[in-house]
Amino acid sequence: MINMKKLYHLKVVYAHEIQPDTYIFDVAKSGKILGRIATEIAKYLMGKYKANFASNMLCGDKVIVINANQIEVTGNKKYNKLYRHHTGYELKQINYKDQFAKDPCWILERAIYGMLPKNKLRSRIMAERLKIYVNDIINQEDKIND
Repeated sequence: MINMKKLYHLKVVYAHEIQPDTYIFDVAKSGKILGRIATEIAKYLMGKYKANFASNMLCGDKVIVINANQIEVTGNKKYNKLYRHHTGYELKQINYKDQFAKDPCWILERAIYGMLPKNKLRSRIMAERLKIYVNDIINQEDKIND
């Protein structure tokens, strides 16, 4: 008996060959809570759904998020969740409700940032490929450039 094995040839994909697509996520229409929509957006930013995904390359897509002012959270997180940062002098903290009134885009951006892998591509992915808008009015430059 001869053991015949199938040979599979893998195609090598280089970073300059990958062309990112553009996806628009509407927070209002999705009906999902903050963490669920953040994981879905992070999946598209990283390109995890693609067959040629590699964690060391930018193979993800561009994402535009609209209606960020309609983010939902469950339970008492609206009053109890705290965002903390250290100034170098003291610890500052602000709760979800106050931060949401100040800048709802920041809340979604921090949630997505936490879902991305902790490597050198993280800040580049966020800066270049993620745009968040408070309402459903999208900047014309983003439509044209993407």
